[in-house]
Amino acid sequence: MKYLGLFIFSFLYAVADAAATEPRYFLTAAKTAVADSDSVQVRKRSVSVGINYGNDAIFFGRVGPVKYPYVATDVVYNDKSGFFVYGSALKVLGYDPVFDEVDLGAGYYFKSKNKKYSSNISYTRFIFNNDARIIKSASTNDINFKNSYDWNIMKSSVTADFLFGKSNDFFLTISQSKNFEPNWSIFTDEDYLTFNPSINMIIGTQNFVKKYSEDRFYLHNRDKIFSSAMLSRNNGRFTALNYYLKVPVAYNTPHYTLEAAYRYSIPVNVENALQNRHASFFNLTFYYLFY
Repeated sequence: MKYLGLFIFSFLYAVADAAATEPRYFLTAAKTAVADSDSVQVRKRSVSVGINYGNDAIFFGRVGPVKYPYVATDVVYNDKSGFFVYGSALKVLGYDPVFDEVDLGAGYYFKSKNKKYSSNISYTRFIFNNDARIIKSASTNDINFKNSYDWNIMKSSVTADFLFGKSNDFFLTISQSKNFEPNWSIFTDEDYLTFNPSINMIIGTQNFVKKYSEDRFYLHNRDKIFSSAMLSRNNGRFTALNYYLKVPVAYNTPHYTLEAAYRYSIPVNVENALQNRHASFFNLTFYYLFY
């Protein structure tokens, strides 16, 4: 309860001042290979290409009953006006499909003159291979709205996601983060490290979990881990889903970023076929920026 109270307080405080994390290279809208560290802020037309490895595919604090390590790539075009478009592809390692998922999206990024407040809104279309096993495959569309406010001592964030298609869900992700940038370089005068630890909470519905369970049971049941008794629960109530700590460390240059991120996840109110427990996740991300 003390954690829930802390996050509710943070949420109300952040909403009052329209707070949330801003994107790096305008990339926060992308759903796969986005770096978490605050790095170079692009103020001009640019194209970025990224690749990401993750040890398990996690979706709003939920993972499937089988671990699915993956690699993902994406390309993002950022316009000087703040408009951006992107495409990405994800491949689960060790299984047959060439790509399990392709995402296409577009959005708009805004930052205030005092550089403390920023926001972006985006739409993403998810396209899945028929044999896709990841839990995200129960959703097909996402409208994402993010707001951020930098208090100097920390940055507060509130992110709203409305997913619709096979299942309809709404999520709020609430975060408090602090970016650290040492004043020394590594190899050249232009490179630097960034650390951006954060504490986070996800609140939402989980109809996507029920739909994922039904698809796996009725259509495939390939992993032989589902039974009909697991499909009877109602996941439509709005409740806490996940608490997590994330610690990204990035090496940055004017044109590229290499980031390693550790996430410790505490799922709550887990239902249906999933048996999620406290777990660790690791991501490695590389981005190259053309401008």
